[in-house]
Amino acid sequence: MRDCLVLAGPTDEICSPAAMDLLTEVERGRAAAFVRESDRRDFVAAHVLVRRCAAKVAGVPEDRLTLLQVCEHHGPGHGRPYIAEIPRLGVSLSHTRGYVCAAAGPGLVGVDAEQVPPGPLDESLAGQVLAPAERELVRGNEELIRLWTRKEALVKRGELTLDGLRTADLSALPLDLPPGGRHALRWQGRHLLEWRAGEDGREIAVCVVSDHPATLG
Repeated sequence: MRDCLVLAGPTDEICSPAAMDLLTEVERGRAAAFVRESDRRDFVAAHVLVRRCAAKVAGVPEDRLTLLQVCEHHGPGHGRPYIAEIPRLGVSLSHTRGYVCAAAGPGLVGVDAEQVPPGPLDESLAGQVLAPAERELVRGNEELIRLWTRKEALVKRGELTLDGLRTADLSALPLDLPPGGRHALRWQGRHLLEWRAGEDGREIAVCVVSDHPATLG
C-alpha cells in the first residue's frame, strides 16, 4: 500500500480491557504513571490504534507488532515512534481528552489532534506559533489551532521544532474547512489531510502530514 492510512475516534470505542496486553513493558509503565484515568485511557488507546494502522498497511496481525520510541535525551518511551518489525514504515499518533488518532504509511508521517479552546483568540499562543503572514489571517482560536496542528504534525515528522514554529509559513493554505468538514491539501510536496471532530460543544482540530495521500479509514 503506497498511501497513508489514518484511523481516529473516541477513546472509549478503542480502549478495551485487552488493550494493555498489546503494549510493551515500557508503554505499560508510562500508562501507569498518569494520574488521571482518562489520560491513561487516551494514551493506551492511541498506542493501540497506531498498531492497528500499521497492521492494516502491512497486512499482519496487530499483536505481532512492537511499538518503540527512543529519545537521546529522555530515553525509551519518548521520541518519534516506529514499528520494530517494519522500521521503514512511518507511524504517528496523537490523543486529546477522549479522542485519539493514528497514521501509518511510507515515508515520513505526522499527526496531531488538539482541542479548540473557547473564548477570544489566545494571543500568547498565537505569538509562539504564527509567522507574521499567518497572524494577519487568524481571527479566532479555530484558525489558530488549525495552524498549530499542521505545524505539530511537521514536528512529528522531524521537519520542524517547537522552538521554530514561527519559521514555517503556511499562510498560502486555506484555513476554512469545506461543508464536509474535511480538507485534502498539498504544501511543498507534502500531503495534508485535516478535519474537525468532537461533540458536546467540544471542537477538535486534526491534521495529518504525509509523503503520500492519506485516507481516513
